[in-house]
Amino acid sequence: MLDPIIAFFTRLFEVIGRAIGTFVAWLAWPFIAFRNWLRGRGWFVKIPVFVILIAIVASYGYLIYITQFWSIGDPDYPERYAFETEYGAAGSQAGDGACYPSAMVQVAADLIDKNVNQEYWVPSNPLSKAGFLFIIDWKDTPFFDNKAAFQLGINQAVRRTAVELVDRLGRVRGTSSINQNLQDAREAANYREDAWFFTLSPPFLQPSTQARLRDARDSLLAFNLELQECRADFDARADNLMQFFDRVTADIGSTSEILQRRMEQSNFMGFDRRADDRFWFTFGQLYGYYGILSAARSDFREVVAQRNLDAIWDRVDEQMQDALNMRPPFVANGSASSLIKSHLESIGFDLLRVRSNLVEMRDVLER
Repeated sequence: MLDPIIAFFTRLFEVIGRAIGTFVAWLAWPFIAFRNWLRGRGWFVKIPVFVILIAIVASYGYLIYITQFWSIGDPDYPERYAFETEYGAAGSQAGDGACYPSAMVQVAADLIDKNVNQEYWVPSNPLSKAGFLFIIDWKDTPFFDNKAAFQLGINQAVRRTAVELVDRLGRVRGTSSINQNLQDAREAANYREDAWFFTLSPPFLQPSTQARLRDARDSLLAFNLELQECRADFDARADNLMQFFDRVTADIGSTSEILQRRMEQSNFMGFDRRADDRFWFTFGQLYGYYGILSAARSDFREVVAQRNLDAIWDRVDEQMQDALNMRPPFVANGSASSLIKSHLESIGFDLLRVRSNLVEMRDVLER
């Protein structure tokens, strides 16, 4: 009676075995063909081929190292700046005749330093750009894209801050001239995020993203030096802070829309090859804005005190900390009816909480 069942499973496993064998043979065929081609060749052919193969293996090993062995660092990093004691209102006179530098500028410069000096900038790595088998972008797979997404999220916060520094904060009432260091910083920070020093189009050589971001950092630090010497302006007015809140809320609002569209692709099993890079981009953006907003609280301390924003701002800090304490080993995108948690929904909720409090502070400033 069991013979038909046994025969069915026997045939099933035979088919599965043949399918696996065919797939393995398909994968191994290029290597076997290459080995057959190389066999019998002279050493003047074999040596360059071996050198190229070693370079490829070493390059992929390095890619694995820089994308899999990384850390976000201290999520409470704004605390190390001691804004209350080490900084004053940006651009205001200090007791020794100098002026206070901008904490926002310093944090933005340090975030760039973290991305390109303390860590390797992954988006420009040639094999990271090439994708899986030179066919599929890594962002369309569950592999090798988390650190790149985190760095791009931080860079998004730096870019937005650089733009606002040029347009409003680093000049008086919009009628004064633009500070050249801030202008240089904005141009460098908004450079292509995946540029390598070599390109296939003329003139074949170009500045890499790392080099341009280092230029942006140098320009930001040069502006802060000018500010300390009272040779530059930082217009810490309430309307400028309100405008900055508008820009930040618009930026994170755009990210929340991206998360929402990704959550619409959720499933019962929670597996989603794009969920991880969406999550880590948002995480990096919140990481960057946590430091920049904490620095803005220091730079605009007189406005904050006059408008009694401390209680609301404390809530923003708490919400940022809650979001940055979430470190899932695997990012899932479970549907509403699934037992699998959606990490996109969790970080999206924290993102919207931050945004709602920024909107509330913006409304207080407008009154």
